[in-house]
Amino acid sequence: MISKALEEYVKTMYVLKKQLGEIRVTDIAEKMNCSKASVTKSLNSLKEKGLVNYEAYGKITLTKEADDIAQKALEAYDIVYLLFNKLLNLPDDKAKDEAEKVKKVLSDEALNSLAKYLHTTLGLVNLDCRYDINQKKCRDCIKRNTVKQNNE
Repeated sequence: MISKALEEYVKTMYVLKKQLGEIRVTDIAEKMNCSKASVTKSLNSLKEKGLVNYEAYGKITLTKEADDIAQKALEAYDIVYLLFNKLLNLPDDKAKDEAEKVKKVLSDEALNSLAKYLHTTLGLVNLDCRYDINQKKCRDCIKRNTVKQNNE
């Protein structure tokens, strides 16, 4: 388990990797609105935990475990965002802001229940596959079913 602050670094690096194809200290600092020194300190903590491969002024890469942490954090955000935006009809910017706050305090059990409820209520995807936010296979199942439905 890592702190919420370190989780934010992992999530930011994951997004940067997807957007830019690489992860740089400067980009992390800019995206998180913090100093390069803070980023370096956090990178060293993440390296000690085995979540990043990093040498000063070198290439930064995420381990598989860090990728999984980032994907779970992003999925939790998506679940809560759907609640606020699609079900409670909050404006997009407000829904994003509230989702970011709330997803940090929800337990996995609450997120699982909320995901099942939202998907059923909104008619998105059948989550009868014993959905669990900790099981990557379920996330892949959802994506596969969503793509399948969109193609029909």
